Amino acid sequence: MKLSYFYKQAVKLGSDRDPRKNRKKIVSYADTAILHGSPDKEIKKVLVGIDIEVAELLLADSIRSRYGLDLVLSHHPEGRAYASLSEVMQLQVDILKNAGVPVTLAQKFLDERKEEVSRRILPQNHTRPVDAAKLLDIPFICVHTPADNHVFWFMQQLLRKIRPKRVKDIIDILMSIPEYKEAAKESSGPRIILGSPNRETGKILLEMTGGTEGPKDVFDKLYKVGIRTLLSMHLSEEHFKKVKDANLNAVIAGHISSDTLGLNLLLDRIEKQAKEKLDVISCSGFKRISRN
Repeated sequence: MKLSYFYKQAVKLGSDRDPRKNRKKIVSYADTAILHGSPDKEIKKVLVGIDIEVAELLLADSIRSRYGLDLVLSHHPEGRAYASLSEVMQLQVDILKNAGVPVTLAQKFLDERKEEVSRRILPQNHTRPVDAAKLLDIPFICVHTPADNHVFWFMQQLLRKIRPKRVKDIIDILMSIPEYKEAAKESSGPRIILGSPNRETGKILLEMTGGTEGPKDVFDKLYKVGIRTLLSMHLSEEHFKKVKDANLNAVIAGHISSDTLGLNLLLDRIEKQAKEKLDVISCSGFKRISRN
């Protein structure tokens, strides 16, 4: 398949799994981009990692010289895609609105958080990996929110089907998924970080997509609208304290394992659409697990 086809399918399939109701209007994601390489490049062998920095690109160059390589795929955004990360956070408004938070309040909190994230990114030297890819002339792409949307959708369907009653039941659900089983082997499996395992889950909020962590001052509002448990990829210490103050249960599925799950689900669908299997080399925290 061509690189342009891969990119367009990533966006299209990612929009299919977007939490927003107006997903048909989505034509791109700011944190997903072809960072270097011709859109007409034919791709078969792909090095895939959660984080691709200069070291991984040098590794890719070595692999290319020995065995051949067509593309490097990073989950986390780099270059202009990283600089634009705050733009994809808007979808969090719909997640909060669906949880019961008034849309005006959700938008106010998110606007403040987007500005905070934008300020944090502003001084970063975000072009380093892209510059390396250009110097090495290695096709380079990042796919972030489309993959995270797949985790959100997958977990949402699973929770609706199984309906866990207690916090520990969420761990059991997660441990039935290969990516989380693999993470547990590396001592980074799912964990309950707030609340008793036998505590009732109540209404669960999924925090699996939307660029990065959302507003930290919304958790008490979530409690007021009936949310009792958060199921998140990760939670900063600052967010953790706010969640604790709001008396919510919190289950951390795992950052890298959740990212891996999302990429695997997306790659499965791209391969199915193209009727073509990619030769994937895993690195940087990623492990290819196919469900096709």
